[in-house]
Amino acid sequence: MNTIDLVIFAVFTVGVVIFGCSFYRKGSSAQEFTAAGRSLPGWVVGMSIFATYVSSISYIGYPGKAFATNWNAFVFSLSIPVASYFAAKYFVPFYRHGGSVSAYTFLEEKFGRWARLYASACYLLTQIARMGSILYLLAMPMHILMGWDMVTVIIATSVGIILYSMLGGLKAVIWADAIQGIILIGGALACLAILMFSMPEGPGQVFDLALNAPEGNKLSLGSFGSDLTTSTFWVCLIYGIFINLQNYGIDQNYVQRYHAARTDKDARFSALFGGYLFIPVSALFFLIGTALYAYYAAGVAELPAEIQAKPDYVFPHFIVNGLPVGLRGLLIASIFAAGMSTVSTSVTSAATVILTDYFGGGKKGENGGRRDLLILRLSSMAVGVLGIVVAILMLGVKSIIDAWWILSSIFSGGMLGLFLLGIVPRRISRRAAAVGCVAGIIVIAWISLAGIWNLPGPHLHEYLAIVLGTTTIFLVGFLLSIFITKK
Repeated sequence: MNTIDLVIFAVFTVGVVIFGCSFYRKGSSAQEFTAAGRSLPGWVVGMSIFATYVSSISYIGYPGKAFATNWNAFVFSLSIPVASYFAAKYFVPFYRHGGSVSAYTFLEEKFGRWARLYASACYLLTQIARMGSILYLLAMPMHILMGWDMVTVIIATSVGIILYSMLGGLKAVIWADAIQGIILIGGALACLAILMFSMPEGPGQVFDLALNAPEGNKLSLGSFGSDLTTSTFWVCLIYGIFINLQNYGIDQNYVQRYHAARTDKDARFSALFGGYLFIPVSALFFLIGTALYAYYAAGVAELPAEIQAKPDYVFPHFIVNGLPVGLRGLLIASIFAAGMSTVSTSVTSAATVILTDYFGGGKKGENGGRRDLLILRLSSMAVGVLGIVVAILMLGVKSIIDAWWILSSIFSGGMLGLFLLGIVPRRISRRAAAVGCVAGIIVIAWISLAGIWNLPGPHLHEYLAIVLGTTTIFLVGFLLSIFITKK
């Protein structure tokens, strides 16, 4: 890695940390930390929502997936318009006019404290798994580029992210996200242009080689069959609809951003803007993966067998060997931009959940005292440390996007089903909701462990854990409530 690349990367990384820390204000309140004083314009909040979507999982995992297989995972992005529409029309006004910055207060009002703690625990598990995945992907390029120890990079990067998240709160995170989002789009566009115009026969050769690949069409969106044991088009689409409705509807990352927007109109715009922007940008990442396949298939450069065996390493390998000086540093900075924005979001939102749902702080109308701010900052540190541990445990994973999607599907615990029970017009009894939750957990556990323990019955794809878990919680709770009423 050239000195110029190192300078570009160092200036960006250190600059983001300093920029985030500059939002620190002595005597600021817990409300300022968790909701940014409801003072931010819609486009900034929307860019933050977009940057939360585009993590290092997208920046490295999507190209790796397209290189190794096809565009099946892009179907996930096609489900976003459904979730964005519901968010702008229903979720944004629902949360902005509520009495708490926590996404799970509503569940306690409907079903009791157990429901709030269950949902928030699922959320915390999901965010810690997400942080671990992203920190792993932040360390990988530096390991390939410089030979630096991945554990050291994970720890050093985490310290910087935790620092500005602790000091600057949500306002620092959102503004940093907006800047990082712009940088990561620019870096990806530059990289795609170099790949396409490096082909011996021009950009069109990328599509010729992809369509006629020996292993099948590289631009395919997956099988349209009815098999539920593999990642078909329909399995991926249904998974995307459920996970994105959960993201927009009950994910603290998004709910906090609804509160941070200046007006209801700004908040609705941010939900639509952030979601829709992700669709073309995710297509950009998949196209990079397809171009990488064509680049090496055409013999423009040689790809070592050990790199080809780990698809997540292919894009970083190209950055090292295929990009000119300066742009290489920009791409590494872009990958860090994608990762830092998502990890800082997870740190801040997880700390908010711990404060509001487990310590009863940060209520609307309160200025928040030293106790609340201390809890927020200590929680940020604790969540960051757990993320580091998960990242280290993921060092042996073959495909990080597969690992993350499976973990998010399982750890979600079907809590979207519990939320849906809370908003249906019919009154659902607390007992029925609790039984529904237990049934949903059993279904999720069965789907997760059936293949590992060779349990009897069909072994469904792990992506369906969130789909069937959510459906079970809702149907069991709803039908049981009807039965109890009739009884």
